[in-house]
Amino acid sequence: MAKIKSKSRPSKNSKKQAKKETSTLSLKEQLAQKRKAAQARKELTNLLTTATFGGVFFGIVLFFVAGIKAAVPGVLGIIIISLSYKYPRQALYFFIIYVPIGGTITYYLGNSPILQLAKDAFYIPALIGLWQTCRKQGLPIIIPQGIKTPLYIVLGCSLLTLLFVNGGQQFNPPSVGLLEKVEQEIPLGMGILGLKVFLGYVPLIGCAYYLIRDKRDFLFLSRLQIALILFCCALGFIQYMLLVTGVCQGTRGLEGDALFRATLEARCYFGGALVYSPEEGIIRLPGTFVAPWQWAWFLIAGTFFSFATGFTDPSPIWRLAGLGSLVAVFINAVISGQRIALALVPICFGILLLLTGQIGNLKRFIPIGIGLALVLGIAMVTNPDVVQQRTESFTGRWEASPPQDFIVQQFEENWKNVDGPLGSGLGRATNSARVMGKTKLVETYYPKVLYEVGILGVLAFLGLVTSLTIISFKTYRSIKNRNFRSYGAALWVFILFISYNTYYYPLDVDPVAVYYWFFAGVLFKLPELEKQDIEDANPDQKNKRKRLKTI
Repeated sequence: MAKIKSKSRPSKNSKKQAKKETSTLSLKEQLAQKRKAAQARKELTNLLTTATFGGVFFGIVLFFVAGIKAAVPGVLGIIIISLSYKYPRQALYFFIIYVPIGGTITYYLGNSPILQLAKDAFYIPALIGLWQTCRKQGLPIIIPQGIKTPLYIVLGCSLLTLLFVNGGQQFNPPSVGLLEKVEQEIPLGMGILGLKVFLGYVPLIGCAYYLIRDKRDFLFLSRLQIALILFCCALGFIQYMLLVTGVCQGTRGLEGDALFRATLEARCYFGGALVYSPEEGIIRLPGTFVAPWQWAWFLIAGTFFSFATGFTDPSPIWRLAGLGSLVAVFINAVISGQRIALALVPICFGILLLLTGQIGNLKRFIPIGIGLALVLGIAMVTNPDVVQQRTESFTGRWEASPPQDFIVQQFEENWKNVDGPLGSGLGRATNSARVMGKTKLVETYYPKVLYEVGILGVLAFLGLVTSLTIISFKTYRSIKNRNFRSYGAALWVFILFISYNTYYYPLDVDPVAVYYWFFAGVLFKLPELEKQDIEDANPDQKNKRKRLKTI
């Protein structure tokens, strides 16, 4: 008995000691967390103080040089740039949030040219911070490695154009006639802006890849996108109702060409320029964006993200939200008056059903399909005139100028007018570069690339997007998890569709110029998330992998 007691006593003592150690450890952890939080608050306070003083000083200088419209954005820009560099993770989330509402914010704050570049105050400092972190930890910033060579080839062709074509225009401008006026241009500045528009958002692939650390981050990002789509579509519907009820006048009552031209004077609370002349059957709404056709491409892109969440999110509530956002996209595609949205939103939905295989997933497809058909059917029955007007507008436009003929005509025209194999100069057909000199309006994407960087640049860029499309396909096909695989399939179809689309130039401007590269990075992260899920289910089989720790 004595021996038994002697064995039992140490056992109790060891349990007490273990509990004591555990409580002591947790206390130490709490104290460490408090110290870490206090240090973080101190760093934030110091940074805000320094940035505010610097921003105010810079704003005062801008105020005397360019007025209050430049001073206020200047002050805000200095503060945002400083915070974005210090906190790249949060900056990237703000960047994604700002993209669809940037047009509305721009015009509420006075339509300063600086505000047109406001989103880059989040993106560029965050990219620099991320690049420095990757460099310290030995991680690649270009993701995936398979696009590295094609990207360098495109960049090389672009730099040749910048150096020899834009540089030649800068230092050896063409002679003008005796009575002709010399245009004040900065071709090199135009080329730099053109290069930024052309390839500036490619690093978003790496940004998105490192932004998503685990499944929780992925779900947060995908749901954030759905919330943004719902929010913007709600504002787009309100904008339409304000015009219909006469709260906003639009372009009603004007004469001549003004009835058919989008103007800022007709702006209705959200977004920018619009056309609303119902007596002529003309409606072109901008939603929350600067221009109507940007809103159209937001709706087209939103189809892919809404579809992906509606079919793959593990939460029934968020699957329902995905369905709701898809319905909102369909409704706005009709009421916005954008023919391309009216045509492509249902087409993209059908392509997604076929290429992702969800049409065979009857358990999920039938409720979503019935719900979508029911809501759209009610909307069509209650608004037959709107549907008829949009359908007639679309068919009339198609008959007057078929898209395939328009694209061929654009290719022929720019092939004849391009200056040489290196193009006519970066930025020469980029709308945002017009502040630096004379630009040409080219309304289709690959003819625009042909005009700027020549046939060599076009072939190089096609090589880049083809490599990206092929690697995206292989990536999504390698995923075994059904939800990740379905989401990846939707993103791959989006990448495929945008890579070879040449109708208008969505890859040049918001939001597709951002979404194309950013969500490619999300797709490339999915296999990593699948591995994490497997490891969490089997802790003994965990492998040590090198991960980014500071973003």
